[in-house]
Amino acid sequence: MQKEYRSVSEIVGPLMLVEHVEGVTFGELAEIELKDGSIRRGRVLEINRDKALVQIFEGTSGLNVNESKVRFLGHGIELPVSMDMLGRVFDGLGRPRDNGPKIIPEFRRDINGLPLNPYARNYPSEFIQTGVSTIDGLNTLVRGQKLPIFSGSGLPHNRLAAQIARQAKVLGAESKFAIVFAAMGITFEEADFFISDFRKTGSIDRSVLFMNLADDPAIERIATPRMALTAAEYLAYDKGMHVLVIMTDMTNYAEALREISAARKEVPGRRGYPGYLYTDLATLYERAGRIRGVEGSITQIPILTMPEDDKTHPIPDLTGYITEGQIILSRSLHRKGIYPPVDVLPSLSRLKDKGIGKDKTREDHADVLNQLYAGYARGKEAKELAAILGEAALSDSDKLFAHFADEFESRYVKQGENEDRSILDTLTIGWELLALLPRNELKRVRDEYLEKYLPLEEE
Repeated sequence: MQKEYRSVSEIVGPLMLVEHVEGVTFGELAEIELKDGSIRRGRVLEINRDKALVQIFEGTSGLNVNESKVRFLGHGIELPVSMDMLGRVFDGLGRPRDNGPKIIPEFRRDINGLPLNPYARNYPSEFIQTGVSTIDGLNTLVRGQKLPIFSGSGLPHNRLAAQIARQAKVLGAESKFAIVFAAMGITFEEADFFISDFRKTGSIDRSVLFMNLADDPAIERIATPRMALTAAEYLAYDKGMHVLVIMTDMTNYAEALREISAARKEVPGRRGYPGYLYTDLATLYERAGRIRGVEGSITQIPILTMPEDDKTHPIPDLTGYITEGQIILSRSLHRKGIYPPVDVLPSLSRLKDKGIGKDKTREDHADVLNQLYAGYARGKEAKELAAILGEAALSDSDKLFAHFADEFESRYVKQGENEDRSILDTLTIGWELLALLPRNELKRVRDEYLEKYLPLEEE
């Protein structure tokens, strides 16, 4: 029989202080019974001798200090997991929101996961094809990697997330590939877009969706990514699947963390975010990877909107430290009508060299990547020079590279929202663009590859 406490002494924002408790532990779940018999759930946030600070998931409006009863359940937040989760839509706390039946669990898993022994990790090395040229060709995603997308308010990151979810595959292992999608603090319209897109394209059959809406409690938003990662760990490490986890929007998650921190009267860090923001984000991002002797893997694409497009803001800044690169979306490309507006030059995948080359993509991939990047960088410089001094100041070579930069944006970066390019398609477009430049300018491509691939494009 669980003990029932009527010793609630204070309620502030989403927090409730319960006194004279015994044997209660950090992270433990609590049930709060209101005067009318309805139940709300909460989680122990802090223990100080015989006092427990509880955060309430559904909010504290209507709670009465004198008439509320509190029961501690003896375990943390758990997610019931089974293969029946595939094809389903849940709310931020793992409850079905698609009018389907409850999940009959194979296991119940603590959403905070278990620490992973660093020695047990396997190095990411297998190419994941997203069908998006700017990612596959230049900032390659590797199985087990965490590669965030840095976006801005009003940019089409949600459309890009849906496209990657539809198209992503590990070559040669399509049947064992799954998507876990976590949305935090999104609007009803955005949630409807994701759910209908997944259903319309059939990709929902291999997906698990967790949806936390903007009007849902902030505390639920903190649990949402952990729910998603717990489901991903079950599919990857218990069922041997290759799982891609897409989390949007991490900025909303960090804002919820700041809100709870302020309610606890903690000393704020940079820009009002709690001092443990780095540690908290790391507990999410580091749940990606491969484990020795286990067939499955977890690859992460967290998406965040940079406040005021500021890369030095704490959220993108700390995310960049923890993850292995970043894909940056450009407002200027978006204004030009280019989708996806990926800004190639500041984007980076630190593990791309491990996932490309012979037997993974193609032998010429690294050389084509380097030459396209160098050509585009030089073309952008030439265009900036022309904007200051006028086109007459450009040499013939500069004009050629400026034209190359325009063609690169319109043919390589720009692609349709439903256009799924294979890596061979992407490399072919790359060679067609390199054919626009004089052969003596292609200094980053080995002669044997020029002989093998370039003449075919020139004929």
